[in-house]
Amino acid sequence: MARLYDLQNFCRAERAWLLETIEALVRLESPSDDKAAVDRCGAELAARLDAIGGRVTRLPRADRGDHLLAEFGCGDSQILLLGHFDTVWPVGTIARMPLVHAEGRLHGPGVFDMKAGIGIAMLAARALVETGAPLARRIVMLWTTDEEVGSATSRAALEDEARRSDAVLVLEPSLPGGAVKTARKGCGEYHVRVRGVAAHAGVDPAKGASAIHELADQIVRIRQLQDPARGVTVNVGQISGGTRPNVVAEQARAIVDVRVPAIADAERIDAALRALTPVDPRTSIEVTGGIDRPPLERSDRVVRLYRLASEVAVELGLTLDEGSTGGGSDGNLTAAVGVSTLDGLGAIGDGAHALHEHVEVEPLADRAALVAGLIAAI
Repeated sequence: MARLYDLQNFCRAERAWLLETIEALVRLESPSDDKAAVDRCGAELAARLDAIGGRVTRLPRADRGDHLLAEFGCGDSQILLLGHFDTVWPVGTIARMPLVHAEGRLHGPGVFDMKAGIGIAMLAARALVETGAPLARRIVMLWTTDEEVGSATSRAALEDEARRSDAVLVLEPSLPGGAVKTARKGCGEYHVRVRGVAAHAGVDPAKGASAIHELADQIVRIRQLQDPARGVTVNVGQISGGTRPNVVAEQARAIVDVRVPAIADAERIDAALRALTPVDPRTSIEVTGGIDRPPLERSDRVVRLYRLASEVAVELGLTLDEGSTGGGSDGNLTAAVGVSTLDGLGAIGDGAHALHEHVEVEPLADRAALVAGLIAAI
């Protein structure tokens, strides 16, 4: 108990340091598709990790920003703190979404999703090291640069680090009120392409086979795959096709977003989409894509980690609820390789990917104490 209070008191005393760290990262805008900008933010983050005692390794990438790995302490095993510093906001957004404090909130692009979470993790590591808390494991942080665009260049690294870890703590934003995420839906994207037969729409329409008409029939079938009561959603979010109004369309395409709560649902939807057959036999259908992030299911491993975090929260005078979300994160990937994963340990706030993005300032230090206490308790 006394040790947890030491951690909490340290984090509260370092609130100004935490805010300054978060603000510095937010000022360095870092959209996923701008490598130079992301690497500028990464250089600042690496310097700050080094300054608090982290052994920093840069993981270079040619087409995305360089990922950062930082280690603290020693031991034969490790706990992985995971997150990303790329954002959805283009450079220049901060001019219309300025970094400001107002009514107990800190506003700015990327502050909630998820640069405040990185600051929380850094303060948690400082608290453990500087209060002399006994650590049986290394603390490893992996901060990536492509989570917002699918994690293609970081996936292998984060899965490898997860397999080396006894647990993964994901510093993504919390649910409303500070609840952690013990379940996340799996996410997938499918492209349905239809090839038809072109013809003059006025002179020889019967000689044609419209790819657009066929796609419309297929969209009706696709819609029937969803099961909202189970949390399975199948959304045709984009369609395109044809060349001119007076031409029977030779080609058409739909992009389909799929969200599933369980692996079994993912397998069912995947099989159904790949089994689509034409209504008009003169057309053909090609389905590509798949489930990019498997679901983070509320497994026994996840529940045990949540209950441990909840016990730590109670000792700190806090409450810690749990919940699920339809959005995916890199926590989906670490859970899928069989490692205990707890997500949503980052900042409390609102507005991810929205103009009102902000974090609540007052709880930030206690969130860091929670993460530090959980690391010590594992």
